[in-house]
Amino acid sequence: MTATVASHRKPRQHPLAALTGGSRTARTARTAATLALAGAATAAGLDGTGQAAPQPTPAQVKDRVDALYQEAEVATQSYNGAKEDAERAREQLSRLQDEAARRTEKLNAARSDLGTMAASQYRSGGIDPTVRLLLSADPQRYLDGAAVLQRTGSHQATAMAGYARRLGSVRQVQRRAEDTAERLAGTEAALKKHRVTVVHKLGAAEQLLSRLTAEQRQRMAGRGGAHGGAGEGRAHRGTGRGDGLRGGTGPEAAAAAAQAADPRAARAVAFAYAALGKPYVWGATGPSAFDCSGLTQAAWKAGGVALPRTTYTQISSGPRVDRSQLAPGDLVFFYSGISHVGLYVGDGKMIHAPHPGAPVRIAPIDQMPFAAATRPA
Repeated sequence: MTATVASHRKPRQHPLAALTGGSRTARTARTAATLALAGAATAAGLDGTGQAAPQPTPAQVKDRVDALYQEAEVATQSYNGAKEDAERAREQLSRLQDEAARRTEKLNAARSDLGTMAASQYRSGGIDPTVRLLLSADPQRYLDGAAVLQRTGSHQATAMAGYARRLGSVRQVQRRAEDTAERLAGTEAALKKHRVTVVHKLGAAEQLLSRLTAEQRQRMAGRGGAHGGAGEGRAHRGTGRGDGLRGGTGPEAAAAAAQAADPRAARAVAFAYAALGKPYVWGATGPSAFDCSGLTQAAWKAGGVALPRTTYTQISSGPRVDRSQLAPGDLVFFYSGISHVGLYVGDGKMIHAPHPGAPVRIAPIDQMPFAAATRPA
């Protein structure tokens, strides 16, 4: 009985066979199944059922590009402001350095005169203690003892008091120059940061646009948007530099100038019409290229009014104007952050510099979120 049972017993597996998947046949089957699953997963990745997000549609590209241009414009205005601050600080530092040099020259002349006085006293029998104090190698020691000079009443005291004033004046100017240099360094660091941001945003926009065909890009420009569109394209073709509006002398430019609030605004309008078709370049103020606030600044400069450089400061360059009371020459601002500006030319339109790749052109003011309007004074 025992032998019969033993003859039907399942052979015992070797411990190593259990760990490695059993018999060769089972292992082969499992390996084949694994390879089949891997192949299926690879095929799924290749045929699109398991890959990354699909390519954006032209409409999605357009929305993202518009957003990037608007973000770049915010950074551009920050760049323009930092650049203006840096230029002012640079000019102030140069003036302070020149002033410090002039005052130091006078200080050295006074010290030379006192040295001559000391030499004369030495030849006649000794040097006045106050003069010795002045000629000390430590100017602070001299300044600390300046009260002594005021009590002497001597010729030496008068001369030395003058020297003390000059020394204090030189030090004051030098401190102001050091503070200005420190401020300039901080402004230049901000300038670099804003420049990097602008370049990054514009580069990202261009990379997105490069994925579209020429036909898609053309259709996208024709559909309009935050900074461009069919309306402004048609306006530009109908009133651009190619149809006689050179130097702001065409009939539409003349009509807009005639409706301006004053002769200065009329000249600003004429300048803006003359700029139609010129390229947008961020940070540019003309004469061959402009960004949005660079165009309005240059236009009003032609009218005899000095506007500040950025949209954030131009909005305070005159009284606010209600949208229903706009007149040609008024500045119109857009977005809650006041990051874009154009020059109103009447009939609900403006001339503005939109973004890279879109030259100075005419556009309806309702193309972007209207924020405020100002009439420069």
